[in-house]
Amino acid sequence: MKKTHVVIHHSATKDTDSMSWGAIRKWHIIENGFFDIGYHLGIEEIGKHFEVMLGRPFDADGAHAREQNMNRIGLGVMFCGNFNKTTPSLEMLQYAAARLRPIMQSLGIPADREHVLAHGDVAPHKGLGSEFPCPGRNFNMTEFVALLR
Repeated sequence: MKKTHVVIHHSATKDTDSMSWGAIRKWHIIENGFFDIGYHLGIEEIGKHFEVMLGRPFDADGAHAREQNMNRIGLGVMFCGNFNKTTPSLEMLQYAAARLRPIMQSLGIPADREHVLAHGDVAPHKGLGSEFPCPGRNFNMTEFVALLR
């Protein structure tokens, strides 16, 4: 199904060598029985630079936000880090925006708050409540969407 939205997530874990995109992929496959990680893209700090990690193909359904049909119509993008405890760096947001912008343009997804959603805009984390918003209370969605333009 055509992607019409982007749904932004965070891992809600500290980005470390043991808790990385690979560890999250392994957890999704082994613990949850998914065929792959639930997201389409991930942004992770590797050493002193950032990388975009590929997950599910863009034309495949995600496993990141079933509410409002977002697994089908939403491109799931996960930032490694816990942005309830820390703030993503401007460099991380700029890097992610520069890589996500052409993907969104090729898919015809507008760079606005109607189409770029926080996971918490769709649904709160199950069992965690409003004290654990996703992608974290320190992730500024307005700033990130502005960078996407």
